[in-house]
Amino acid sequence: MSTAEKYLHSLKQIKDAEDSTQSQIDEHKKKVSEEFRNFESHVSKTITSAKSDGERLVETSTEQSRKKASAETEKIIEDATAKSKTVSTRIDAQTVREIIDDLLKEV
Repeated sequence: MSTAEKYLHSLKQIKDAEDSTQSQIDEHKKKVSEEFRNFESHVSKTITSAKSDGERLVETSTEQSRKKASAETEKIIEDATAKSKTVSTRIDAQTVREIIDDLLKEV
């Protein structure tokens, strides 16, 4: 084999190696790109799920707070009603102050 043939043969081997390496790089790039799309999709779904969970938690907490406040208001009204029945018909400033304090103490 002549020097020129050896040189051409070496160039062909180098070209084959470059093509093979480029093919491997392209495959790896495709794989990484697919993994990135999957990761992006997963993150998006996770964010959406977390947002929904947070909204449900806020709704639940709001409803519980509303029920608790309503129950406390009812209790205050019942206490005030009971006290108003025992108060004499003549109401003085001290009695009015006590009634107002009772109504406002839980607020």
